[in-house]
Amino acid sequence: MKIAYWIIAAPLCVFYLYAGGKKLLQSKQQLAPMMGWVDATPMWLVRGIGVVEVLGAAGLVLPPATGIATVLALAAAIGLVVLQGLAAGLHLSRGEAGDTALNGTLIVLAAITVWLATAW
Repeated sequence: MKIAYWIIAAPLCVFYLYAGGKKLLQSKQQLAPMMGWVDATPMWLVRGIGVVEVLGAAGLVLPPATGIATVLALAAAIGLVVLQGLAAGLHLSRGEAGDTALNGTLIVLAAITVWLATAW
């Protein structure tokens, strides 16, 4: 189960570090072509989402890697499921149903990570 956890958690970590890092470091104008929703969202909220994504990525990897407070990996995975559920809701409210495929994929991967984190 531990190997399966790492197979799923590592790519999720990389994705959320990348996406969260972009939200933290780039301007609204730089983000807008890739993330159309940032135009209608205050920048403090975009930055907050970036912080949540980076912390979620760290929570998936650091506790299991160190063996300290491993329950935080479970909490991080649950948080990422919630985050993507909210993101999918945002896309649906904006009439962007076609953009929810990535959200659905990330929800499934994070949910599998939740299950794997509880299994060991």
